[in-house]
Amino acid sequence: MHNTEEDGQVGTAPVDAFPPNGFGLYNVSGNVWEWCADWFDDAHANRAMRGGSYLCHDSYCNRYRVAARTANMPDSSSGNLGFRTVADI
Repeated sequence: MHNTEEDGQVGTAPVDAFPPNGFGLYNVSGNVWEWCADWFDDAHANRAMRGGSYLCHDSYCNRYRVAARTANMPDSSSGNLGFRTVADI
């Protein structure tokens, strides 16, 4: 209902704003929805997204988890939507 900015962030947090998990991964879930390569529907009107975002809450969103899957239009400008990249270091 109110962003207290207690975490030091006004909106979405940079990927390294919080420590990595035990596998060395940052922000695996809960920061932003993440685009997936596959389409959500056969008409190719909506891309699949996974993960949930900082805007999700039990009172109106049951998708605040890694396994969550939903859709959005590819030209969306949502501030709670991003993508993940991986590098082999």
